[in-house]
Amino acid sequence: MQSRPSTMDERKAKVNQAMSKVGHKIGVLSGKGGVGKSTVAVNLSIALSSRGRSVGLLDADIHGPTVPKLLGIEDEKLGVGEGGILPARGPAGLEVVSMGFLLSERDTPVIWRGPMKMGALAQFLGEVYWGELDFLVIDLPPGTGDEPLSVAQLIPNMDGSVIVTTPQEVALTSVRKSINFSRTLNVPVLGIVENMSGFVCPYCKRRIDIFKTGGGAKAAEQYGIPLMGKIPLVPEIVDSGESGEPFVLKSPSSEVSKEFAKMAEFLEGQLGQTPKN
Repeated sequence: MQSRPSTMDERKAKVNQAMSKVGHKIGVLSGKGGVGKSTVAVNLSIALSSRGRSVGLLDADIHGPTVPKLLGIEDEKLGVGEGGILPARGPAGLEVVSMGFLLSERDTPVIWRGPMKMGALAQFLGEVYWGELDFLVIDLPPGTGDEPLSVAQLIPNMDGSVIVTTPQEVALTSVRKSINFSRTLNVPVLGIVENMSGFVCPYCKRRIDIFKTGGGAKAAEQYGIPLMGKIPLVPEIVDSGESGEPFVLKSPSSEVSKEFAKMAEFLEGQLGQTPKN
């Protein structure tokens, strides 16, 4: 996929041209791994698509691409057309790009230094024929390192970020870093998602706060940021991820799916339904 080295100006010009047809660009990020960020990005993208929106999903995690697995499209490959690299087709009409589609074997590690990773992300953004999209959701790798920084610097007029966290207060340190990272780069924080927010026993129906509760809400209040949603810890979400069937498609009438629908509606309300080129 890598071609001759290009200057940052050339890369930005290509990204500007490709992104000019995308209405809204949203980064989904977290201060640390293990909070279910990719699961949120996948199901939020499906929820937006289910509302009649044209949606692209970019898996920007070069080293740990999980989006193909979560969508059940691991065997798909990126194509090549007159307009450039063609995304893979996911469920609900999603246009999907991931490093996972380019690996010779699923367990092949990507052993790249920073410049190669940055070049790949620039190609994902600027040389992929995304077409005219209402939303491009970017599943960023955890933390505030090279990849999130490069994406934020490459994309013109990025609409904002959605920060995913777990409820315990110890996670607030990572949330603060993500908020300050976004604000330093002039990327608005659209909202916080509190994932794994309580577990309801399927047998006795008792709610158990395994990871305590209220961490995301506390951070949202402290920084004046909307709490977009609270996603409970539901075993079926894990099962759907393992089977490659997004939960919002597998159980559309569930409370979790309704919560994702509210989050999609919230984003439309924040950004406007008319694409912003």
